Amino acid sequence: MGQKKNIYINRELSWLRFNERVLEEAEDTSIPLLERLKFVSIFGTNLDEFFMVRYGSLYDQNRAKPKLTDNKSGMTAAEQMDAICETLPPLIKRKDKCFKEIMKALAKEGVRKIDFSKISPSDEVLLQKYFRHEILSFLSPQIVDDRHTFPFLKNNAVYVAVQLKTKSGDLKVGLIPVEDMQRMHFVHMKSESYFALTEELVYHFADLIFSGYTFVDRYLIRVTRNADIDIAEASYDEDLDWRDIMSELLKRRKRLAAVRLQTNKPLSDRLRKYFSKSLNLHKNQIFTERSPFDVTFAFRLENIFRKKKPQLLNIPLQPLYPEEIDHAVPMHIQAKERDLLLCYPFQSIRPFVRLLEEAASDPDVVSIKITLYRVATNSQILAALLKAVENGKEVTAILELRARFDEQNNIDWSRQLEAAGCNIRYGFEDYKVHSKILLITRKTEDGYTYTTQIGTGNYNEKTAELYTDLCLITSDYQTGLEVKSVFDHIAMGEPVEYTDKLMVAPKCMLPVLLDKIDAQIYRATMGLSALVQIKCNSVTDKTLIDKLLEASQAGVKVKMFVRGICCFKAGVPSRSENIVVKSIVGRFLEHSRIFVFGEGEESEIYISSADFMTRNTQNRVEVAAPITDKKCKKTILEMLDVLDCDNVKTRIMQPDGTYIRYKNDLEPLDAQLYFFEMFGGQPASVLTERIESEDAVNLETLEVEETVELPEILENATPVITENKEEEREPKQEKKMRPMIEDAEKAMLLTDLKELKQADALYNQAVKERRHFPLWAKILIGIVFGGAVCAAAIYYAIAHLGWSFWQI
Repeated sequence: MGQKKNIYINRELSWLRFNERVLEEAEDTSIPLLERLKFVSIFGTNLDEFFMVRYGSLYDQNRAKPKLTDNKSGMTAAEQMDAICETLPPLIKRKDKCFKEIMKALAKEGVRKIDFSKISPSDEVLLQKYFRHEILSFLSPQIVDDRHTFPFLKNNAVYVAVQLKTKSGDLKVGLIPVEDMQRMHFVHMKSESYFALTEELVYHFADLIFSGYTFVDRYLIRVTRNADIDIAEASYDEDLDWRDIMSELLKRRKRLAAVRLQTNKPLSDRLRKYFSKSLNLHKNQIFTERSPFDVTFAFRLENIFRKKKPQLLNIPLQPLYPEEIDHAVPMHIQAKERDLLLCYPFQSIRPFVRLLEEAASDPDVVSIKITLYRVATNSQILAALLKAVENGKEVTAILELRARFDEQNNIDWSRQLEAAGCNIRYGFEDYKVHSKILLITRKTEDGYTYTTQIGTGNYNEKTAELYTDLCLITSDYQTGLEVKSVFDHIAMGEPVEYTDKLMVAPKCMLPVLLDKIDAQIYRATMGLSALVQIKCNSVTDKTLIDKLLEASQAGVKVKMFVRGICCFKAGVPSRSENIVVKSIVGRFLEHSRIFVFGEGEESEIYISSADFMTRNTQNRVEVAAPITDKKCKKTILEMLDVLDCDNVKTRIMQPDGTYIRYKNDLEPLDAQLYFFEMFGGQPASVLTERIESEDAVNLETLEVEETVELPEILENATPVITENKEEEREPKQEKKMRPMIEDAEKAMLLTDLKELKQADALYNQAVKERRHFPLWAKILIGIVFGGAVCAAAIYYAIAHLGWSFWQI
C-alpha cells in the first residue's frame, strides 16, 4: 500500500488508541489511587460501549454488506472486527496488571479487597456463614442440558458458570446469575475491614450450590450484546408515535446478538466450544480478564472514603461563579451590554440556570425554545422550564429520543414536560438534533427581542462539572433570528438551507468550513501567514480531512486538539507535515468544540456542538456560532494557547499514527488546573505551593480533632494566604480591615478549626455580596462586619491567654 493511502487511519483502531490513553492515566503513579481506579473503570465502560455500538454496527454490516469497505482504510467489516480482536488482548493484560497494582497499594492505605486465594481457615468459615446468610437465598441457579435449553444471558450481566459431573459421568453446565443485588460487601476480619464483590463470593462458594453433582470447575462470564438499534426497523407502524417506537426499540435492544464474551480464566476446550456455539461467537471474540469485568465500584469507594482518606482522591475543585456576572442585574440585561461566555467546569453553570429561571418569571417573556439531548436526572434546567409553563409561557422542547443510552431518561422527561403543557418535538426522522441552542423571546414596547444561548455541551448540571465546555449568551438580533429559523425548520421537518451568520448542519456547515479553510490556503499561496486551529472530540469526515491535508501542503499551519478518534496521520512529510495533532486526557473530559481560522484579532472563531465527523456534518442538526466580542475572543485564544503549552496531560501524534507524551524543558503545566486559577479558582498545585510557603500556617504542627478532615483544613488555610496582586484589587475598606481579619483568622485556626470554617464562609460571602450592593449598604455591612471581626479577635486573643470569657 502506497504512502498516499497510508495517511489514513481506521476509525475503530484510532478509538482503541484513545482508550489506551485512558488506560495510561490509570497507570500514572502521580495520580491518587482511587482516581487511578476510576480510570480503570472508565477504560472498561468505554470498551463495553464500544462493543455494543461500534463493534455491533460492524457485526450488522458484515451480515448485510460484507464487501463494503471503510472509505479511509479500505477494510471490510470482517477485517476491522479481526483487527479489533487482535489489538485488545495486550491492552486487557495491561489493565489487569494495573488493577492488581492499584489494589495492592490501596490495601496499604486501608482499602482492602478480599483475596480469596489467601484467606485463612477461620476467615473461610466466617465468609461462608456470611454467604449463606446474606447471598445464597437470593440466587437462582439453573442446570443447562438437553431438557433445559441454554438460557438468554443478559447484556453485561455477570454469571458464574459451573462445570459439573453426574454420577454416571456425564458433564453438565450450571449457571448462576449474579445481578439485582448489592454489589459490594464489607466484612470485618483480622481486626480490619475488607470488601468483596458479590460475583467473587458466589464464585468462591459455587460448589455449595449444586448438590448431587461432582464439582469440576467454575468460571465468571459476561456477555456483551449488540446495542446498535436501527430506527428504520421499527418505523413500519405509522400509528405509533416516535416515543412508542423508541420504547419498543429499547426492549428489542436487550435481546440483540452477542458480540463478546468475557471470562476470568481460559475456558476448557469443551466449554469454549459450548459457549461459542450457544452464543454464535468466534473464538477471537472470547476475552480472558483477570480483573473484575465491571470496575464501577470505584465510584462507590470514592463516596465512602472521600472524607475518611482524602489523600486517595484529587482535591475537590468547585466551579466558580464568574466575577464579571453581576448578581444584582438580570442576565438578559447583562447580555445586552456584552456577550457572555461561560467556561465549564472552571465556571459554574449557575448563571445559565439563572437565565432560565428569570425568564420563567419575566412578564415580558412570551416563549422559550430549547434543544435537549442529554439531561440530568434531577434537572434544575427542566424545573425552570416547568415553572415557565406554569407561568403561562409558551415552552417548546426539542427532545432527541435517540441520544445513545439516554433514550429512557429522555422518554421519561418528555412525558413529564408534555403533561405539564410543554410543546414537545422529536426532531427529524433522518437527522438527530444534537445542537445545543436556547432562544428566549421577549415582547416589549420596542418590539420583539431575543436572548440566545449556543453551547458546545449538553444542558446537564452534572456533566457541566466533569466536561470542559463553552456556553455563549448573546442578545445579538441576527443570531436570534437564525436560531429561531433553526427551531422553525425543525418544527416543519426541513433542514435549514441558508444562514448568514451561523453554521448549521446538515446543509450549511460543511461547505462553510471548507470555504474557511480555502481562505487560509489562499493566504498561504500569497505568502501571508495562515493558521487553522481545531479543537474537537473526533475527526473522521474524509472531506474535511482531505481539505486539511491540502491546507498543510499549501503551507497552512494546522493545530488540532483532538481528544479521541483521528483518522489521519499528522507530521507525514509532504502530506501532513504542517499539521500537529495533540490529545489531552486528564481529570476532566475535553468536550468543547472550537474552530479558529486566522491569527490574532483578525481571526474568525466559532464554537459548536459538532465534531469533524461525518455523522455531525451530514447526519445531524448542529450549530456553530461566531465569537465576535473582543473579550470572549481573547479568552478563547488564550485557552487554546494554554492547551498548546500543556506538557502534563498532552499526547502528541507521531507520523506513524501512534501517540507519545508531550514533554519539554519548561515548568510542568496542566492546562485544566491552570484554567481554574485563570478563572479565579484554586487548583491543587497552587494550593500545595501556597501551603508550603513561609507565610502560610504550618499545618503539620497543628493539633486538630480527628473529626476535622484534611480538605477542611486546606479550605480554611487558603483564605489566610494572599498574593500582592490580589491585595491590589481589594476595596480600600477591605484592605484596611485585612490585618485584623488575618490575625483573627490565625487565632481562630489555632483554637477551633470548625469555627474558622464558619467564619471564613461568612466572610467570603459578605465580601462577594458587598461588591454588588449600593454604597450605603457596603458601609453598613463594613461597620457591622468589622465590629464582629474585632470582637472575635479580642475574644480569641483572651482565650489564647487562658482567660475565661465569663471571668471578664
